[in-house]
Amino acid sequence: MKIHGKLIIIGGAVDKGSFTETNLDKDAPKNLNFFEEGILKRVINESKHKELSRIEIITTASKIPLEIGPEYVKALGYLNAHNTDVINIERREQASDPEILERLRAADVVMFTGGDQLRLTSILGGTQFHDILLEKYKNENFIYAGTSAGAAAASNNMIYQGSSSEALLKGEVKITSGLGLIDDVIIDTHFVQRGRIGRLFQAVVGNPKVLGIGLGEDTGLLITNGRQMEAIGSGLVILVDGREIKDTNLTQIEMGQPISISHLVTHVLSKYDTFDLDTFKMTIKSSQYV
Repeated sequence: MKIHGKLIIIGGAVDKGSFTETNLDKDAPKNLNFFEEGILKRVINESKHKELSRIEIITTASKIPLEIGPEYVKALGYLNAHNTDVINIERREQASDPEILERLRAADVVMFTGGDQLRLTSILGGTQFHDILLEKYKNENFIYAGTSAGAAAASNNMIYQGSSSEALLKGEVKITSGLGLIDDVIIDTHFVQRGRIGRLFQAVVGNPKVLGIGLGEDTGLLITNGRQMEAIGSGLVILVDGREIKDTNLTQIEMGQPISISHLVTHVLSKYDTFDLDTFKMTIKSSQYV
C-alpha cells in the first residue's frame, strides 16, 4: 500500500524525562538548539503548506510537558512557522477527547517530543488518537516528526530500555510494540554519543528481518513512501542489516551471557545519503567513485 505521509525521525539531543537516563539537563531550551536551523527547518519545508502548515506539538513522552512544549513553539516561531500549538495528553482518556481529535485531524504536522517512549505508547496506543494518526499518515500529505522518544516509538518494534554497557548480554535489551507507522525496522536514538550499537545488535539478531536504525544526535531520517530514507542533519545514521547473519549463540546461552554474531552487515549514512528499504541499496551522495 502506498504511504502518502512522511516520517521524520530525529536522534535527539538532551532526552527529557526518561526513566532510563540519570543525568538530565534541566535547561530545556538546549533540547531544541541542535536542530532549529537544520532539521526543524527541513520539517517545515517538507510540510504541506510550509510556514503556514498547522503544527501540533505532542508532549506526552515528557515528564515536563509544560516546560518543553512552549520551547518548540518558540523554535518554530523563529523559523516563521507561527501556526503552531501544543497538545498535552497525560492520560489515556484525553486521547479520546473530541476537541483534541479534531485538532489532530486538522494538523499538517505532528511533532512528538523526547522523554520516555514507553510512556508515549502506553498512553496513546490503541486510542482514537492513535487510529487517526495512522490513518492520516497512510492517506494524507501529513508529517509525523519525532525526536528521541518520539522517534523510537514510530516503528512497529520499539526498544524501551537497555543499558549501553551491558547491551550485548542476552536479555539486557527490552523491546515492545511501538506506534506502528513503519514496519520491519527498529530505531534507537542518541546512538553514537551514548554508545548504543550493542543495543541495536541484540535487537537485530533476535529477528534479522528487522533493519536496525541508529540515529546520532542532531541527525535524522526523512522517510517517504514508507520506504525511501534520506539522512538529514549533521551527524551519522547507522543501519544494521541482519539478513546475512551466518551464525549466533543466541539460543544456546543463558540470560546475562555474551552474545556472539557472525557476519552482521552495517552501513553508515551522513547528510543526503539515501537507503531504499525495498532493495536495501545505499547511495552515497558524495561518493568518491562517481
